[in-house]
Amino acid sequence: MIPKVRKAVFPAAGLGTRFLPATKVMPKEMLPVVDKPLIQYGVEEAMHSGIQNIIIVTGRGKSALEDHFDISFELEAQLALKNKTELLSLARSVSDMANVSYIRQKEALGLGHAVLRAKELVGQEPFAVLLPDDIIAAEIPCVRQLMDVHDFYGASVIALMEVPNDQISAYGVVDAEPIPDRGTEGRLFRIRNMVEKPKAAEAPSNLAIIGRYVLTPDIFECIESIAPGSGGEIQLTDAMKYMLRNRPVYGLKFDGKRFDAGDKLGFLKATVEFGLNRHDLGPQFREYLKSLSLS
Repeated sequence: MIPKVRKAVFPAAGLGTRFLPATKVMPKEMLPVVDKPLIQYGVEEAMHSGIQNIIIVTGRGKSALEDHFDISFELEAQLALKNKTELLSLARSVSDMANVSYIRQKEALGLGHAVLRAKELVGQEPFAVLLPDDIIAAEIPCVRQLMDVHDFYGASVIALMEVPNDQISAYGVVDAEPIPDRGTEGRLFRIRNMVEKPKAAEAPSNLAIIGRYVLTPDIFECIESIAPGSGGEIQLTDAMKYMLRNRPVYGLKFDGKRFDAGDKLGFLKATVEFGLNRHDLGPQFREYLKSLSLS
């Protein structure tokens, strides 16, 4: 019987230097898209996928993450006193949404190292990894799509997206063969190899790895078996390549739209599109955008 995915790991120990000076004292993961911090979009995706146990890998200066998912007694008392029931319910929904645990990554030694820090909390079961920088809008949550593949094949699955040639060098790219998947074609791939940030002319495909993974627990042994790469960092891509020696890894072209909110332009695009899709803000926001004189 294939074990179910019950836990999700969120690497959140990075310094967020691309958003300085805003991230000088505020964790990048707490930057709001409309009125919700980046990391909450990922936590909600995990919850809507059926995952209730969240593991956040933090670092120095990230206490705001813990505070956000904790009970705020003073705030709730003030809202109750002023009879602001809707806001009180909203505040409580954040602290009640999931079981959240935290583990420190004391040094920024790469994504693979961050995932490895969660080993004891994950245990010997499959788990999801979500990078908070990537916000994915989808009718079926992206992680749920990956979990469905894992539940069928019992193997690790990574999210893939087609990327233009002029952007391919910013991503990990896969060499993969398409395989039929329960009556569909062109979405599921069996991975043959992975290349980190190749030149466009040397890229094995235009399929890039996006920040969603479902991994089997043997990934921890793979991470421990590889040597650090450039900059002394332990990369998750290298660990998955090591895994390919003995176990299959699949890639899924997910249905949905991905926003790279770790990039300033991507962050602005996410803010605009999520704002337009809000029933309480969208109509007025759309009219405002139409009124702008754009040349």
